Amino acid sequence: MDSLSSSPTTASPQRCLFVTLGCAKNEVDTDRMRSLLIDAGYGVAENVDSADVVLINTCSFLASATSESIDTTLDLADEVSAGVRKKPIVMCGCVPSRYGDDLDDQLPEVAAFVKADEEDGIVSVVDSVLGNDGREGRADLTGTHRTIEGTSAFVKISEGCDRFCAFCAIPYIRGRYKSREEQEILDEVSSLMEGGVREVVLIGQDTGIWGTDLGDGRNLAYLLRRVAEVVRPYDGWVRVLYLQPEGMTDDLVSVIRDVPEVLPYIDIPIQHCCERVLKSMGRSGSEGQLRQLFARLRAEIPGMVLRTTGLVGFPGETEEEFEALLDFFKEQEFDYMSVFPYSKEDGTKAANMEGQVPEDVKMDRAQRLLDVAEELGFSATAKHVGERVKVIIDGVDDSDDGVELIGHTWFQAPDCDGAVHIESGEATVGDVVTVDLVDSFCYELVGEIVDGE
Repeated sequence: MDSLSSSPTTASPQRCLFVTLGCAKNEVDTDRMRSLLIDAGYGVAENVDSADVVLINTCSFLASATSESIDTTLDLADEVSAGVRKKPIVMCGCVPSRYGDDLDDQLPEVAAFVKADEEDGIVSVVDSVLGNDGREGRADLTGTHRTIEGTSAFVKISEGCDRFCAFCAIPYIRGRYKSREEQEILDEVSSLMEGGVREVVLIGQDTGIWGTDLGDGRNLAYLLRRVAEVVRPYDGWVRVLYLQPEGMTDDLVSVIRDVPEVLPYIDIPIQHCCERVLKSMGRSGSEGQLRQLFARLRAEIPGMVLRTTGLVGFPGETEEEFEALLDFFKEQEFDYMSVFPYSKEDGTKAANMEGQVPEDVKMDRAQRLLDVAEELGFSATAKHVGERVKVIIDGVDDSDDGVELIGHTWFQAPDCDGAVHIESGEATVGDVVTVDLVDSFCYELVGEIVDGE
């Protein structure tokens, strides 16, 4: 596929290696920085040896993610120092946003730190660490800045979060909630589709409240209709992730049900079902309200696929409350479920709460819930065997055993759920083919291309 950005012709451009950790939102941020640097005349390196500078986009959502980010940075520093010459490392994203000036002394291996809200200045930072302050070539911040590396593309529709859940550090890292302007989103989607993308996935910390801060009545349902209009000429798909229970308005439900381009794939991270635990988390709702919501969604959107998230071991969670969550998962039979043990995060309200659950208890509860999640998820996947679906081809695996096409269908979010494996037939990356699903294993499906479709 073609890139949405192109590099000016140079004899030997200095090259940047990009390393991304964390969620899809970080992938989008890295992609924008890569595009800005390409526009400014830099090249992209495939490994440390061919790089002049290394940029690592970090995650700090959990303590374990922060540790991984720092460990990865130090590992890169070891690789750099083992090379012929010193190569600067630039740490971007959540870790600098969360820990700020404290990092200068703690990580002398890093040449520069770039907070998440400073990433549009990445060209100047790279110029500085490479000694190119007087170099010609600057990125234009207007317009769409994306490169294309796959058949699906994540598109951010907001920044930050106003929820301040007791367990979450995101508002302190990413700031307050801010909807992205509609036209920026539509322009980006249009450019991606023109470049060969087949599916756009709308993401944000809290996608369901898009538009509420704009003050003119626009909401997520409105935005989905507008995005659907953009992808329609390309027979494209629109998927939306990270919807909170309160965001499932009648208008939004009707769009998901009635607009063909919007996939009936609903991702609602409930975290818990017990009202006392939810209230302690700084969240709203109860088991009864959640049960009512999911019954309504299943009644109004027949055949939809439902993903959720469970958080176990929150301070004060009793064994009875955990068992209630376990039973709720079993009862609801979600198609996909992510499970996390509570992590004590500096600066969050929950970090100072009484009743911290012992680590071994948290891990045991997480494993028990994960066992249920996998049993239900594998069963939900198997139920699709016998269906005829459209599959976007994402890759081709050429091995000693032969060529296998790998893709995903409407009920599989890219980089999140399983895939469809096609062992025979001809197609290329980016093709959309009709497939009969003939077998399943775990979250994976086996398909056969339907000739003549």
